[in-house]
Amino acid sequence: MGGRTVSGFGFSTLALVAVVGMAGPLLASVPGLRIPMVIGELAVGLLIGRTGFGLVDPADPTFTLLADIGFALVMFVVGTHVPIRDTTLRSSIPAAALRAVIVGAVATGLGVGLAQMFHTGHAAVYAVLMASSSAALALPVIQALGLQGPQVLGVTAQIAIADATSIVLLPLVIDPDRALTAALGAVIIAACAGLLFAALWAFDRRGLRKRLHHYSEANSFALELRISLVALFTLATVAVSTHVSVMLAGFALGLAVKAAGEPRRLARQLFGITEGLFSPLFFVWLGASLQVRELAEQPAYILLGAGLGVGAVLAHLAGRLTGQPLALGALAAAQLGVPVAAATLGTQKHLLSPGEPSALLLGALLTVAVTSVASVVAARRRRALPPVPET
Repeated sequence: MGGRTVSGFGFSTLALVAVVGMAGPLLASVPGLRIPMVIGELAVGLLIGRTGFGLVDPADPTFTLLADIGFALVMFVVGTHVPIRDTTLRSSIPAAALRAVIVGAVATGLGVGLAQMFHTGHAAVYAVLMASSSAALALPVIQALGLQGPQVLGVTAQIAIADATSIVLLPLVIDPDRALTAALGAVIIAACAGLLFAALWAFDRRGLRKRLHHYSEANSFALELRISLVALFTLATVAVSTHVSVMLAGFALGLAVKAAGEPRRLARQLFGITEGLFSPLFFVWLGASLQVRELAEQPAYILLGAGLGVGAVLAHLAGRLTGQPLALGALAAAQLGVPVAAATLGTQKHLLSPGEPSALLLGALLTVAVTSVASVVAARRRRALPPVPET
C-alpha cells in the first residue's frame, strides 16, 4: 500500500501541507505586523491549490474529511474563547446587546445595498458577516494589551454576543431553502450540547470529574481529550445527518465545555492537536479550495470584498452612538471565523457564485488589518493615561 490512500491523499501530501502550514507562525512572528497565523496558512493554500500550482487536490475525499475535522476543532476552540463564565460581564450584557442590535441594523442596511449593487441576492449573508465579531481574534488582543475598565467589559460582552449569534444564524441565511431543516438541526445540536453541559456539571458537583482528571493525568490516558473528541464527532454526525454544518457542532460543544469549566490540561491538549495539525490543515485546504483568479476575471467581486470589509468596520463604529470609543468599536469589527465558515460552506455546497468566497475572505482580511491598527491606537492611549496613584 505504501504511504498512499485509495483516494490519492498520502503522507507526501500531508507532509507538504504541514511544511507550508509553517508559513503561519513565521509570518505571525514578524515584529510589529500582528499578522494572524491563519493568514499565512490561507496564503500558502492559495499557492499550492487551485489558484496556484495545483500541488494538492482540495476535492480529495480524505483531504476534505481531515479539513472538516479541522473545521469542527477550530470552531470548538472558538467556542471555548467565549467568556461565558465571566461573572463580571453580566452587568455589561444589556448595553452590549443593545450595541450589537444597533450594529446588526446598520449591517442589514449595508447588506441589502451591497446585494443590490452586485446582484447576488445574498443580503442576509452579508448582513450576518458584517455584524459578526471574532472572539478568537479580538479577545486575545484585548488581553495582550492589558485593556481594562467598564468599556472594555462592554466590548468583550458585545463580541461574545455577536460571535455566538452570527455562528447560529449563518447556516440559516446561507442556504434559505434548507433553513427550516437547518433550524431543526441547530435545535437538536443545542439540546445535545445542553445535555452534555448538564452531565459535566453533575460530574463536577459530585467530584467525579476531578477524580477522572487525576486518574487520567497519573496514567497518561488523556481521557478528557478522548471524551471531548467522542462528543465532538458525535455532534458532528448529528450535524451532518440534519444538514447542518459541523461548524455549529464544534461551536456548541466549545460553549458547553467552557460553561462547565474547561480544565487547563484539556485546553493544552486541544491547543496541541488543533493548532499543531488540524487548524493549519483546514486553513491550507480552504486556501487551496479558493479560486482567486476568479476575482481577476470578475473585478466587481474585489469591490464586493472591499465593501464588506469597510461595511463591517462602519457597522461596528456605530457603537459610538452609545458612547463606545472608536478604537474599541474597530476592535469589535474583527472577523475571521464567520467569513471563513461562509466561504467554506459556500465552497462545499456551491451556494455562492464563482469568486464570491474569495470576496468574503478579502473583506475579513480588511477587518483584520483595521483591528491591528486599532489595537496599536488603543495601546498607545493606554500608555498615555496617567498612572493610577497608590493608596
